[in-house]
Amino acid sequence: MEKGPFSVEWLARSSRGGAREMPGESRPVPPGKGPPLQTPPCVPADSPRDREAAERRSAGHEAVPVGAAPGRPRTKFSAAQLQELERSFREQRYIGAGEKRRLAAALNLSQSQIKTWFQNRRMKFKRQTQDAR
Repeated sequence: MEKGPFSVEWLARSSRGGAREMPGESRPVPPGKGPPLQTPPCVPADSPRDREAAERRSAGHEAVPVGAAPGRPRTKFSAAQLQELERSFREQRYIGAGEKRRLAAALNLSQSQIKTWFQNRRMKFKRQTQDAR
């Protein structure tokens, strides 16, 4: 009994190259015009991240770190800003909304930058305390 198209058996054969056409159809496939060969299991397939990185390295594109926000340069805090942020962090590791607004206005930074700085500083603190053990 012939298995119908898209049955488990037919799909298994087609994925191995055994059934290239629908049952009942018979079209010869010219050499080089068939489905592309699958990558051998010993060679890893490119991930979307690898393809994106290759596109960024292509002609006319600067190398951009993976995960970096496009068009947004890294914020370079001044010594005075860092001193005030560190002082505030020593007082309290988690910043409240009022203190965040005050620091943002005093340091001419956005509240998002203050929030991100505190998050990063807490992670740095965590790494330092774990390394000290």
